[in-house]
Amino acid sequence: MLKDFFLKEVEQGISKAITVGSLGQMSEYTSGSLIIEKPKNPDFGDFAVNVSSLARSAKIAPPMIAQAILDNLSKENYTVSVVGGFINFKASNKLLAESVAEILSKKENYGRGENIKKEKILLEYVSANPTGPFHIGHGRWAAMGSALANLLKFYGHEVYQEFYINDAGSQIQKLGNSLRIRIQQELGENADFPADETERKNYYPGEYLIPTAKNYLAKHRDINKSNVKDIPLSELCDFAKEEMEQKQKDLLENFRVHFDKFYSELDLHKSGKVEARYKELMDKGFLYEQEGAIWFKSTQFGDDQDRVIKKADGSNTYLTADIAYHADKFDRGFERLIDIWGADHHGYIARVKASLEALGYNPDGLEVLLGQLVNLLIDGNEVRMGKRKNMVTLDDLIEEVGVDATRYWMCMRNIDITLDFDIELAKRSTDENPVFYVQYAYARVCSILRNAISEKLNSETGEKSPAPMKESELNEMLRSADTALILKTVDSAKALILKLEEFKSVIALSAENRTVYTICRYVQELAAEFHSFYNSNRVIGDDVEMMKSRLALMAAVKIVIKNALDILGVSAPEKM
Repeated sequence: MLKDFFLKEVEQGISKAITVGSLGQMSEYTSGSLIIEKPKNPDFGDFAVNVSSLARSAKIAPPMIAQAILDNLSKENYTVSVVGGFINFKASNKLLAESVAEILSKKENYGRGENIKKEKILLEYVSANPTGPFHIGHGRWAAMGSALANLLKFYGHEVYQEFYINDAGSQIQKLGNSLRIRIQQELGENADFPADETERKNYYPGEYLIPTAKNYLAKHRDINKSNVKDIPLSELCDFAKEEMEQKQKDLLENFRVHFDKFYSELDLHKSGKVEARYKELMDKGFLYEQEGAIWFKSTQFGDDQDRVIKKADGSNTYLTADIAYHADKFDRGFERLIDIWGADHHGYIARVKASLEALGYNPDGLEVLLGQLVNLLIDGNEVRMGKRKNMVTLDDLIEEVGVDATRYWMCMRNIDITLDFDIELAKRSTDENPVFYVQYAYARVCSILRNAISEKLNSETGEKSPAPMKESELNEMLRSADTALILKTVDSAKALILKLEEFKSVIALSAENRTVYTICRYVQELAAEFHSFYNSNRVIGDDVEMMKSRLALMAAVKIVIKNALDILGVSAPEKM
């Protein structure tokens, strides 16, 4: 990428300047201590490196440092200038044309990581209780988690996606008891959930269990008012759980979220792994009894207080199973664990890391991304959850605005920022809607490339004129990725080409920082540069060589937008 190219030039210039003694008292340089960025004023250059930090060891003024480095640069394929402590670079047309040719050559592989340290990563996200439909917050984790998985895979890592089913707690018994009430109601009994709010918390009174009750009765036609109370609770729990899990899985598939494994907490307990980890901590002396409960000495490993892992009644806390689950992840050969949790779980990170360290694992191998929730808006006005009938669940939101808009909007902001999701704006086919704006740019590029190989029809005379070029000719031109041909349009397309080339560095930073919102921001900026170029430059025209050059550029734009949308899990429509 051009950033790396120019930064390497600076570092080589520093080494040469040190050798000839023109960098004052500076005798060595640590690679990677300088950063390269885009100047706020593009007139200064395409890229800039601030070398002022070197003054500490060189003992000379930043402008003198910059000039000494400039004097030792190769200056091949770029021009360079010094402003204060900044070294400013402008890429040559040849470099820019070569970057477009690289896109055409690599196609769907353009932007992938090169020479990275490949890791085997387990990415766990959503991990909801199987007790009801996904709420909209789950939708954010689903969209961001799957997009992050796509990003990390694209960058070159081996990524395994997992959904941890919380199916071992008292919530499953609550689900079974709630289903019994719904079955009784379906049979015409005068049964209902408690009116008392405290008692009501022991049930799931949502109407989503009514279809489940109907399905149960359809499969058990011998059930009637006289024997409904005799149905074993375990049977109702299993039936309701299975239905809820299947509905969740179906919705995830529709939402383009594909897990490699749904890992059952109940199975974890049955396997003996939870008890084994409990015993291991006890044998290592990291557990103690106090007031009838068993505590983990998590403060020995950086937590702010010790944590209960077995209650006085003998039951495990949530932490007990989580300790075994995260240890099991490492035991399965994963080098890096990434979890996406809600922001309210912030205090949970230290205790899980403490348990991993106590068991002999590297706690730094666990990364936790904490996410804020979603505010629903309609034309800028907040909607109270549950007050709008069709906007309670993720399923409802997808039905209202579509998969593409839901996924894109859910990924548009950094995970640690509350997301304002404007329902009406997300449905609009206007430039104000970011996902439409990007998809329209893609469709427009596709239209240009189609028009280049299509006959023209005169609507007044009905006469046809031949296509500007043959499809085979266009395909061969794009396959060859001729730098000399691309050079012809560089002067008029510099901003667009620089934005295309930026994709590689955006992918690298996004993968390393575990962010996907940066992909959204980038592809919106790319769409803007494309629209600006297209509105100022005629692509298909009488100048055949210029037309071919600009068609090659259009094909590059198509490739990069498609690669970005694929990472986000958003479709790239060729017609709109």
